Amino acid sequence: MHIELTDHLRCLSDHVESFLVLLPDTMDGRRVVRGTLGCPVCGSIVRIDEGVAWFEGGTPSEGRTMLSAVAVAAFLGVSGPGGYIALAGGATAVAPELAALLPGVGLVLVNPSEGTADSMSGSVLRGGRLPLKHGSMRGVVLGQDAAESADWVTDALGAVLPGLRVVVESAAPPPGEVELLAAVEGCWVGKRTAKR
Repeated sequence: MHIELTDHLRCLSDHVESFLVLLPDTMDGRRVVRGTLGCPVCGSIVRIDEGVAWFEGGTPSEGRTMLSAVAVAAFLGVSGPGGYIALAGGATAVAPELAALLPGVGLVLVNPSEGTADSMSGSVLRGGRLPLKHGSMRGVVLGQDAAESADWVTDALGAVLPGLRVVVESAAPPPGEVELLAAVEGCWVGKRTAKR
């Protein structure tokens, strides 16, 4: 996990959003190989092992998506380096190609397929919810498996910076708090409305 990602993570316990405190045990440059993240509000501890942050819950994806890296890059409309894009569930399958298309943009891979290693091109998180702070991502992409839960869609909408986009691989219509920008069979692109 990239050390800078710490500033964008949140505790998954039910309380007011707060920062997490990183206590690294082993580092490899700017990458945390082993350590813990602690919540100062509730005392929850998240372990980091082999670079992977293990939040409570989380099922590895089967790594299937109908999306391509080119489509994801176009849907998100991200240009220039900096910041992070989160990919969850099956959408994590496009990470290697997306990293090549968006140099200098960090990728956060939430619940990728079993055996996906944390690397300089993608920090791996495992969790039962999207463990990202409100307004912290340049874009969020939910694979079909992640998009099955309304909580994940709500978390994705909250995690993007104002005016930026989410891509959701789902045939279900977007919730009311979404400004729909595009829809194709089995996928929609939107951004959170100002009232969120």
